[in-house]
Amino acid sequence: MGVPAIDAQVPLRGRGRELAALEQALATARAGSSAVLVLRGEAGIGKTALLDHAADRAVGFRTVSVAGVEAEMELPFAGLQQLCAPLLDRLHQLPGPQRDALSVAFGLQEGRAGREGQEGQEGQEGREGREGRAGEAPTRFLVGLAVIGLLAGSVGDRPLACLVDDAQWLDDGSLRVLAFVARRLMAEPVALVFALREPGEGDDRALAGLPELIVEGLGEPDARALLASAVRAPLDPLVRDRIVAEAHGNPMALLQAPHAFKPAELAGGFALPGRHPVASGIETAVHQRLQSLPRDSRRLLLTAAAEPTGDVDLLWRAAGLQAIPAGAAAPAEAAELVEFGTRVRFHHPLVRSAVYRRTSAPDRRAVHRALAEATDPRRDPDRRAWHRAHAAARPDEGVAVDLERSACRAQGRGGAAAAASFLRRAAELTPDPAHRVTRALAAAQAETDAGGTDQALNLLAVAEAGPLDDLQHARIERLRARLVFSRVRGSDAPRLLLDAARRLAPLDAALARDTLLEAVGAAFFAGRLGEGPGPREVAEAARAGPAPPTPPRMVDILLDSITTLIIDGHAAGVDALRHALHTVRQEQESGATDADRHWLWLASRVTPEPLAPELWDDDAWHELAAGAVDIAREAGALAVLPMALTYQACFQVHAGEFGTAAALIDEATAISEAVGGVPMMYTSLVLSAWRGRESEALDLIATTSEEVRARGEGRALGLAEYATALLYNGLGRYDAALAAATSACRYEDLGFFGWALVELIEAAARSGHPEAAAPAMDKLTARTRACGTEWALGTEALSRALLSDDRAAEALYQEAVEHLGRCRIAVHLSRARLLYGEWLRRRNRRQESRTQLRLAYEAFSRIGADGFAERARRELSATGETVRKRTVGVTSELTSQEAQIAGLAGAGHTNAEIAAQLFISPRTVEWHLGNVFTKLGVGSRRQLRSLPSP
Repeated sequence: MGVPAIDAQVPLRGRGRELAALEQALATARAGSSAVLVLRGEAGIGKTALLDHAADRAVGFRTVSVAGVEAEMELPFAGLQQLCAPLLDRLHQLPGPQRDALSVAFGLQEGRAGREGQEGQEGQEGREGREGRAGEAPTRFLVGLAVIGLLAGSVGDRPLACLVDDAQWLDDGSLRVLAFVARRLMAEPVALVFALREPGEGDDRALAGLPELIVEGLGEPDARALLASAVRAPLDPLVRDRIVAEAHGNPMALLQAPHAFKPAELAGGFALPGRHPVASGIETAVHQRLQSLPRDSRRLLLTAAAEPTGDVDLLWRAAGLQAIPAGAAAPAEAAELVEFGTRVRFHHPLVRSAVYRRTSAPDRRAVHRALAEATDPRRDPDRRAWHRAHAAARPDEGVAVDLERSACRAQGRGGAAAAASFLRRAAELTPDPAHRVTRALAAAQAETDAGGTDQALNLLAVAEAGPLDDLQHARIERLRARLVFSRVRGSDAPRLLLDAARRLAPLDAALARDTLLEAVGAAFFAGRLGEGPGPREVAEAARAGPAPPTPPRMVDILLDSITTLIIDGHAAGVDALRHALHTVRQEQESGATDADRHWLWLASRVTPEPLAPELWDDDAWHELAAGAVDIAREAGALAVLPMALTYQACFQVHAGEFGTAAALIDEATAISEAVGGVPMMYTSLVLSAWRGRESEALDLIATTSEEVRARGEGRALGLAEYATALLYNGLGRYDAALAAATSACRYEDLGFFGWALVELIEAAARSGHPEAAAPAMDKLTARTRACGTEWALGTEALSRALLSDDRAAEALYQEAVEHLGRCRIAVHLSRARLLYGEWLRRRNRRQESRTQLRLAYEAFSRIGADGFAERARRELSATGETVRKRTVGVTSELTSQEAQIAGLAGAGHTNAEIAAQLFISPRTVEWHLGNVFTKLGVGSRRQLRSLPSP
């Protein structure tokens, strides 16, 4: 009696809910919109059968599919390549950067790191020089954009069905790209269906939040009927009930359990299995069937199981090397375990698992050795190295070198996790202890960059067990410090990084200075919650440490300018900071180099808010924000792009473009989530405070404060207190604002300390506590006069006016309006008008006050600063002018992305241009514009130009 095919065409009993969900997904795609569905359930629960049903029902669709393979999880983008292979005839239609990214990811062309890898084992200096550098390999983000374009371009006149089985076994790059695509598809006729194990059986966090359906066990009547269809021998009622009970409705267990026993055992109730995991029980049943096959058939099945691509030509080449005859295939197919067609297809992944896991280690190594010999070293060197690694029974330097080269090529394809895996195995197979240390350190570095904290710690332990020179000791210390910083951005990280920098100083000056800059950043992050060395102690160590090279790198300029600011004070540090910003702006104008991208990468770890706000330089802020986003987009630098977008969003908040800021924040958050990062909440706090929606803002501030306390991020806690003060000043609750501002100003956080002083001065002046405002005014003046910009001078004049007598106050208010009117910081100009209008009203100069208050009210209402708008409305009403409460404008009905698309369309951008900027497809832009036109009651792009900002 043979084992029936696990995906045999048995009726899908008890699956009405699941089938309806699949039909709905297909119907949505047929109607022209995208649909995503994630099917979750335990092994054998019927997910593959449901996907097969979806494929059968996708009449008129173009269908592509892929099944994750556990043994292939280390190969970067392997699953994605299999899914997209039938669509690559459209590759030439993609924009150049996306086409190149996908080509490199799929190995159709080499990335820069891959070309370097062809030169052989690189030296320590080369590795350190590229450490963390962004832009050298296509990231998952660029690859994701390319896949979106590929899918959108492949639909043509019929919809597309993408079916992904065993998603928990996809390689990390493929899974995260597909999750990114699933979240960005919207207006394309594409149905994307995932099937994967229950949470905890693979790294499936990337799919969290997508539409999901739990596939549960069958009810007892359906379970009995399915069991009856699988049994061809008398079945004792007690045995039947026991099988049904132990299967827990799992269709695979019901179909396979009877085949583990002889007919007499089924009829008499002897030797029933115990309660083992379903997958284990199924594998046992398949293994028993496997043992009845001829030896050559078993070896052929093992060879097929060890090579998950299903490449039939490769299989038979490897079979020939093992002297396996062609006739070995027939018994395996007759047992309904596998099909040998144009590709090798096991009837279920658990069959492959049973074949491979239940075979001895020597037999597995022999099969991998044959597969390695059969694999073309020029066409697929990485897969050959992978098979050689699995074939190795002891350390082998040749295999280790091949793996090291594969790691370099994996980085060229953007497969950071795969590179780390190759390097880790290379270290394990290195016979020489000294070389093993070098490779273990390289692997630990790769694991750190890929987010593999536990693996990195294990590799550092391996390195420490070998012979270490002084530089290697120091590099281990630095990596341990960086791992601490990656988990908690405060705590011991500043001390550990500073210790590592001191140890590196006599050994590698450049790396020591990089580490000092990271230590400064860690100290700024820790802020008021820091228990180790603060920014001053780190800055003093930097000044006493290694001199910068000639010419200095961007890292060196940044480090020296921050050091000057911290040690010598704001007045002395302004010139150094101004020089640093000028240098960056020159580099951006002349084109970004690799050094720029390295600096941007490092800056993302060091200064969560860039330095232009510290100088009150709105022109530099505007240029640097736009330039940083452009460079990060072009390079596909995902470690930097969310930071750059957040930086630009913060500028847009101060420029009064709240809708644009919100869209940039959404984009940054989506990218962070797509790559498994932690979203940056800095600008969200500031935006919520300016919007003045108290409940919403306070909830965000409370949640963020709790999260950053747990991480030791004192700087973010200071920003939350500044945002609270801003919120309450806008609402006119000055006592509460004073308390929050006082707390914010207890620590001089880089980038927004001056802003917090402004809130403290207004709150103190308005709540009758001028004694609290005077020292804050002195500190603010020291900063604003050293900077001397229109923004700085206008801010100082406005704050000083609040503390002056009538004769001086009016001139100061007018001076503030004049200065702020000549810069880009629109919200502060409106605030100056509000404060001036309030001062005029209190002196009974109603007509003059109305002019200022009306301008402030209209501006705040237009941009959505509800708290300040209501404050201005109340003041206008007090002058005797009738003012209606602000009503929601038409554009506020739009989502943040709709608002951004409407703005770009109104500015004359085409759908293709908007799609490229927002990382969506032109079809999705068109779909959004349809919603925009409906909500706003307009019929053309031209009409969008006259609408107010959201």
